Amino acid sequence: MFIADIKRVVEQVSRDKGIDRQILIQALEEALRSAARKRYGAKVDIEANFNDESGEIEVFQFKEIVAEITEPDLQLTLEEGRELDPDCEVGDSLGTKMDTTSFGRIAAQSAKQVIIQKMKDAERDAVYANYIERKGEIINGIVQRFDRGEIVVNLGTTEALLPVREQVPRESYRRGDRLRALILDVLYESRGPQIILTRTHPDFLIMLFKTEVPEIAEGIVEIKGAAREPGSRAKISVSSQDSDIDPVGACVGMKGSRVQNVVQELRGEKIDIIPWHVDTAKYVCNALAPAEISRVIIEEENRSMEVIVPDDFLSVAIGKRGQNVRLASKLCGWHLDVNSESQYKAAMEKGYESLKQINGVGDSLADVLFEKGLYSAEELANADIHDLVSIRGIGEEKARNLIDSAKESLDKTKVSEVQKKAEASGNEQTGESPVTPKPAADTGQEDHNAGDDAASGTKEEPEVDGKLPQNESTKP
Repeated sequence: MFIADIKRVVEQVSRDKGIDRQILIQALEEALRSAARKRYGAKVDIEANFNDESGEIEVFQFKEIVAEITEPDLQLTLEEGRELDPDCEVGDSLGTKMDTTSFGRIAAQSAKQVIIQKMKDAERDAVYANYIERKGEIINGIVQRFDRGEIVVNLGTTEALLPVREQVPRESYRRGDRLRALILDVLYESRGPQIILTRTHPDFLIMLFKTEVPEIAEGIVEIKGAAREPGSRAKISVSSQDSDIDPVGACVGMKGSRVQNVVQELRGEKIDIIPWHVDTAKYVCNALAPAEISRVIIEEENRSMEVIVPDDFLSVAIGKRGQNVRLASKLCGWHLDVNSESQYKAAMEKGYESLKQINGVGDSLADVLFEKGLYSAEELANADIHDLVSIRGIGEEKARNLIDSAKESLDKTKVSEVQKKAEASGNEQTGESPVTPKPAADTGQEDHNAGDDAASGTKEEPEVDGKLPQNESTKP
């Protein structure tokens, strides 16, 4: 149990593992105390001390001097005590140095387990203390092994984990490859601290720009937000504290050198750098670039915007599989609904017609409601009475009647749509067309009817563009 050069071993382990030297010494002392109790019983009074000069951990057993012995393992007679210390008296406690080689194999194995456990606990605490303050930093490591898709990364003093969900799709690594990632979290668990890495988090993109752009590190250029679809595309918004410095140009760098370094680290992920604006609508327009924006309709309560773009720019604004508008929405924090001008115009016309179909709403009242922002019967049905009363010529009773009429009109429209769908479904099942004209029987009735028409003084007029002109008597 005696280690001749235990001092050197303690210092080496402390240096390699980053564990405090005193913690290792305490672990060794506790291990020897455990071994002694294993050998001589749990009642014995044991103390272990590290001798810094000799490099030995000395174990002492203490016994109390009594007049009459009742527990031999814990007590000494005065005569036995006087042999060790001539000045001792009854009630004193004397310690004798124990031979650690007599502890036995089982006790030594127990001591070994205690030392290993204590070293693991000390190493876990040291690693946790070192990395808990480094959350959000970029760190370099070497791919060590793979565990069910997760990548174990060697950081030098410890290992980190890159889970599957934090890996960029279509990125592949081999053992020994260099890996750069962001410290997402440090977990303190019984099996040891788990350092969780990420390459998909937007903060990873932000930290990469901080390392590449000195103006960001100095605080002259500020990153306002970032949104990513890892491995495909990203958007980042920037602003400048100095009017003389272009924030977008600073991030792009000379001939695109700075942004290209970030793109290479992200393995070809496309990055859009847009200027941040204090006006939310202008900010959204910048985020949807390169699409041109015709108008923006804002709903503050729902944090949503309807963005109207020219028909030619609809596909550009939406992007491939909706990627552009999706990233812009994440970046700005608003729900974006992109429509073309033709779609917007058709929706407005449909809404205006639905207003005119409401009982009690004429052309003039429909125009007034439309100007007040009630663009359809549905919006009128959901309107507040106080909003309608503010319109000139509408009292509280009329406002209530208008809302009720709008709800009735909506119900009729829904019933009509359901019937049409049911008829269409039935025709599809029977294989018949929605309208099947019935041919007239050839019984000579046609000439008779023509004669009746002549007798009644009416004249059948020819069709014009597939429509019969109205009779004079029916014209408004």
